Amino acid sequence: MEEISGSSSGNSSSSSSSNNGGDEWAARGLENEPHSSMPELEQQERRILRGKGLARSSSGISGSEDIGTSSTAAGAGESLRGYQSSAALKACSDSLSLGFGFGDVDGSRIAAEIISELGRGLRNQAEALRIMEEDTPETEQQCFLLAPPGANKSQLHKLSKRTKLVTFAARRKTRETQAFELQIQELRREMSIAEEEEKIVPIAPREVEPEEPFAGEARMDLTDDLLHKVFSYLDDVSLCRAAIVCRQWRVASAHEDFWKILNFEGRRVTPKQVRNLCQRYPNAIELNLKCKIVEDLLALDAIRSLRALQVLSLGEGLYGDPFFHALSAECASLRTLSISDAVLGSGASQEIQIRHDHLLKLDIVKCRVLRVHVRGSHLQGLSLRRTGTAAVMLHCPRLLRLDISSCHKLSDTGVRAAATTCPLLSELDISHCSYVSDETLREIAIACSNLRSLDASNCPNISLEGVRMPVLVSLTLVNCEGINSSSMTAISHCYMLEELLLDFCWLLTTVSLDLPRLKKISLTNCRKFSELALRSPALTSIDVTKCPMLNRIDISSSSLQKLVLNQQQNLATILLQCPSLHEVDLTDCDSLSNSLCEVFSNGGGCPRLRSLILDSCEGLTAIRLSSSSLLYLSLAGCRTVSSIDLQCPELQRLLLDGCDHLSRASLKPVCFLGWVIDDLDATVLWQVGLRSLNLGICPHLKTLVIRADQMVALDLRGCGILRQAEIICPSLLSLDASYCSQLGDDCLAATSNACSLIQSLVLASCPSVGPSGLLALKQLPGLTVLDLSYTFLTDLSPIYEACPQLEVLRLSACKYLANDALVALHGGKLLPDLQELDLSYGSLDRNAIDGLLSECPHLKHVSLNGCSNVFDIEWPSASTEEDTHMHDADREEQPMEVSAERCLQTLNCVGCPNIKRVFIPSSAGCLHLSILNLSLSTNIKEVRLACTNLIALNLSNCLSLMDLKLDCPKLVSLCLQASGIEEGELEEAIRDCSLLETLDLRNCPKIQTSALVKIRAIRPGIKRLYNSWGTPG
Repeated sequence: MEEISGSSSGNSSSSSSSNNGGDEWAARGLENEPHSSMPELEQQERRILRGKGLARSSSGISGSEDIGTSSTAAGAGESLRGYQSSAALKACSDSLSLGFGFGDVDGSRIAAEIISELGRGLRNQAEALRIMEEDTPETEQQCFLLAPPGANKSQLHKLSKRTKLVTFAARRKTRETQAFELQIQELRREMSIAEEEEKIVPIAPREVEPEEPFAGEARMDLTDDLLHKVFSYLDDVSLCRAAIVCRQWRVASAHEDFWKILNFEGRRVTPKQVRNLCQRYPNAIELNLKCKIVEDLLALDAIRSLRALQVLSLGEGLYGDPFFHALSAECASLRTLSISDAVLGSGASQEIQIRHDHLLKLDIVKCRVLRVHVRGSHLQGLSLRRTGTAAVMLHCPRLLRLDISSCHKLSDTGVRAAATTCPLLSELDISHCSYVSDETLREIAIACSNLRSLDASNCPNISLEGVRMPVLVSLTLVNCEGINSSSMTAISHCYMLEELLLDFCWLLTTVSLDLPRLKKISLTNCRKFSELALRSPALTSIDVTKCPMLNRIDISSSSLQKLVLNQQQNLATILLQCPSLHEVDLTDCDSLSNSLCEVFSNGGGCPRLRSLILDSCEGLTAIRLSSSSLLYLSLAGCRTVSSIDLQCPELQRLLLDGCDHLSRASLKPVCFLGWVIDDLDATVLWQVGLRSLNLGICPHLKTLVIRADQMVALDLRGCGILRQAEIICPSLLSLDASYCSQLGDDCLAATSNACSLIQSLVLASCPSVGPSGLLALKQLPGLTVLDLSYTFLTDLSPIYEACPQLEVLRLSACKYLANDALVALHGGKLLPDLQELDLSYGSLDRNAIDGLLSECPHLKHVSLNGCSNVFDIEWPSASTEEDTHMHDADREEQPMEVSAERCLQTLNCVGCPNIKRVFIPSSAGCLHLSILNLSLSTNIKEVRLACTNLIALNLSNCLSLMDLKLDCPKLVSLCLQASGIEEGELEEAIRDCSLLETLDLRNCPKIQTSALVKIRAIRPGIKRLYNSWGTPG
């Protein structure tokens, strides 16, 4: 005990754990001299932080200002594992603000997590000290009670002093905790702002020496060479993200091979960061400084650090003569310089001189400068586009490409002086230089004998008079007011010309050119252009759209394969000598005459024509076409065509839809072996090779004879007065004769006999078809689809007998069908393969419909739209209120008898006014029902469904709907447009629909805007929420 009293004072930093009375103090519940433990705590903290790259300064502990994102994360993590102190939290927060303040968003999230962990550890430590403070005696009387027997007064005084130190430390920790919690909140706010701006800034990870991984660090099992190979495919942002994974990845991602390109365009960086990175990677070859903080001094520092720089891009800023002098003196390896949106020159003169013997490409775009003087012995490309320069002086003997477009202040003399000093010039762009004249173009043509590309668009003063450019390959003269028909003389001397653009040339009326190499010509929006004559074997593309006065086209080309001349209202004459032409589209060319057919017939200049579209050409009245190569012919909408005479043995598809006045159609192929019916009203002779024929809406067609061994589809819809049709097509699979009201049983029997492979037959609105015609369908063993809608059928027994293999039967609007006509279908006795049945708008009574729904479980698709005798749908019938409850608990307490499994997948009951209640519980066996449509059934009040596979439910315009219960876990789409459902009922209905994606609530009178928030909360997975309040769905 005496040794305790003789120990060091409260200000001493030595430990008292070696004292003889130490164990006795520990037995009393006190640690060994709390005042002496504080220096040890600080020493341990200092050791940990020093090992992680953090040092204690005079103002506290702070991180290195140049620390990278990955070192920051590692340091913070190590500080957390080593010792969670307030100083460590401050150091980590400072370094994290440096490493992630303008880093990528993922790094910011990691920083936030690390700070949160440190904050929680600090709060736990402060709480522990607070508890210690509460448990520590503060008075000498309390110390006396805790002191060992025989303790003297000095020992009691020392115990009290040490207790006060503990109390002071606890209170200090509490204050620091509160202060750093405020810093954490501020840092989180800054990070959230950075995330909202969504700007990911690549800051290269700091180069570090490889170290052995410390205990607990994750390390990928990849060699350094393999990592180097993988990282070589990543961009700068991905490399920064990879650097925060582990120390090995951080070292690998910092390799200088990956940072040859330093791109700061659009980044939020500081000048100091730019300088540091340029110093860190002196071997970078490309630097992009198109950001707002760039200034000439920063650019100078950057290029002085990057001695191997080859590509430099600069953005907004002021660059004077010192900068351009430094470029030539200190950037000998520079090859490309690009400056945009900047102010160039010093003082009011705004004049710059650029001298660089190794520069290959110079771009000065949208810059404010009055005079530009460029001297470069190796310069090959120069662009001064959209600059305000008034004078350009060039000493570039090897310049190949010059772009001075949109230099509005540059005079005609200035353009001439700039271009004529470059004898090797091959590409010149002087568009939007309004002062350029023909004299300048003539001098340029003489001085630049190798000029191959010229763009003089929007130059109103040029007409090409006296201009000769024999090696020109591309010529663009868009919106040149001076270009007219006489300008074609100058263009005709461009024997090497391949591309010619003359769009928006208002004065141009006639183009006549004979250019052997011309491949593309464009003459769009030439209002007065009327005649085109081209002789070019290499021509592949012609564009003459929106030329309303175009009247004549004469084209000779051995390479043209496709010609499109849509909506040329005045085009009357077409002459073509195009042996390679395959496709021609002349839609809406109303002025074309019947002589057009000679152009596309054999010997007319298009021997390989395969597709010809003459839709809506109302100037055509008679089609006489003979082509041995034609495969596709469309005359849809040619309402004035009255006769067709075709000799096309290879024709596979013919469209005559909308030929209202067609009365004669004749096809006489060379290989035709049939016979001819001659009728003044209608004669139709068909061929062997035809595969598809559409004669839809030909109201004047009376007689039809078709013999085509390869035809598979025939469409006769709307041929209302067709009385006689002989169809001999042994390969026919689909026949649509709907609305052919004159076709009778004899025609149907003959067709069935000659076309035994028919699988789909549509006879809708064919009232002349009777039982004898239906019995003739026995000759169609493969018939699976039969449509007899809008007929006068009363008995279905002929169908049951003739078509036992039917899969689809449509009887829509068959008003005279007997009520017992469907009894034979019950239980699948007849038509066992039937899957789809349409009885929409029929007059069957309630018993017939109920019997169909209950006794035909094999049906997959049933349509009862507009049936007034469809009443409540209840499977099975519910007698008590308890039976209608569909929650799992109730079903366990009162199990229902499960009906036989139904195959029903789709049920349509649109516009059924007598449906008031729809009840389909799980016991109904509708395990496959996926689509239920009850729209426009205005009297529906209650809908209760338990269908495990239901995907889409439509209850739109059900104004009386009040009760909706859904046990449909796979429901994806629910339409309640203009329904009477209430908010609370809707919320309960969709609560268990976990897959719901589309909900339509437009024009629902009882649904308010506030309900959308609740619906989103109940079903957050909804992707499309339609409403009438303009709220985003």
